[in-house]
Amino acid sequence: MSDKTYLDWPFFDAAHRQLEGELEAWAAHNAGAAHAADVDAACRDLVTRLGRDGWLRYAVGGTANGGKFDAIDTRSICLLRETLARHSGLADFAFAMQGLGSGALTLHGTPEQKRRYLRKVASGEAIPAFALSEPGSGSDVAAMACTARAEGDHYVLDGEKTWISNGGIADFYVVFARSGEAPGSRGLSAFVVEADAPGFAVAERIETIAPHPLALLRFDNCRIPRANLVGAPGQGFKVAMQTLDIFRTSVAAAALGFARRALDEALRRATQRKMFGQTLADFQITQAKLAQMATGIDASALLTYRAAWLRDQGRAVTREAAMAKMTATETAQQVIDDAVQIWGGLGVVSGHPVEKLYREIRALRIYEGATEVQQLIIARQTLAAYQQAPGA
Repeated sequence: MSDKTYLDWPFFDAAHRQLEGELEAWAAHNAGAAHAADVDAACRDLVTRLGRDGWLRYAVGGTANGGKFDAIDTRSICLLRETLARHSGLADFAFAMQGLGSGALTLHGTPEQKRRYLRKVASGEAIPAFALSEPGSGSDVAAMACTARAEGDHYVLDGEKTWISNGGIADFYVVFARSGEAPGSRGLSAFVVEADAPGFAVAERIETIAPHPLALLRFDNCRIPRANLVGAPGQGFKVAMQTLDIFRTSVAAAALGFARRALDEALRRATQRKMFGQTLADFQITQAKLAQMATGIDASALLTYRAAWLRDQGRAVTREAAMAKMTATETAQQVIDDAVQIWGGLGVVSGHPVEKLYREIRALRIYEGATEVQQLIIARQTLAAYQQAPGA
């Protein structure tokens, strides 16, 4: 069983510790297989169960909208993702996308938009998606080519989005497009596009090494009501970045969950595997690996829950969230690789827990800002703080 002493850290209160314990008991019986034959059906089922049993309420802000709290509690989101990820990558995915897909509405939606969508997201009746990336613009959001032009009481969208999680199963998409109020990132806006909107199509499903619902979306003269604008015109970049600031820290938490499961599996193997008259754990070289794994996990957890705690105190966390995501995902990759090595040949057998973790972790070093982008964010903010300090 994973080490739970981190729950005694001052980042958490009694409600957080109770949440983790209750979710642990739930996940043990409800998280399901990490990779199902029909991924779409498995994901829908997980959303239904997460909503039915109240867990999705944590992913939505505003009690009037079905949320657990008036504002999203980042530490709760992180604990949920870490715990779910230890049990099932798909369960973590299903939960996380309910939050990321609807986060722009929680932060910037009109009262009518919140009333129409958020309660259904919180109950698991509706599946949202966050559509930001494009074939020619991933981390470089300012290079976005998808357009939105105003025509009377409507906006008309044209272009493509790719790598869109929940693509093909979502009931609605929060789509970012170039509306032209200003050059670059200042001329973007956000819109709600329902799955049955005329001119919208799921153009291609994308298969990845860890199966999740993922798709290329196409907009061809797609007309949506002007009332579907999320936030102010030209404020789409702000809407996107504020949404990502909430959930980027939770990506680090998911990586933590994967890493903790990998360490558990490595410890089980090391203490049971007999070799040359002793167990694998008796070898100093194995002990060195286990020490590095445990230390890396604790370092990642400290950064992750520092960022979550700071955000819950109302502090800006762009730098801290970037540090957490970079460290936790890179560390988890190494921890999982070491777990595969400790398991030896069995570790690369399809369907083995560490083999599934090996496939799950790789995407986390890319999505919601690749490691290299996090390095740029951290460096720029560190330099800016130094240059603005007295006497610099």
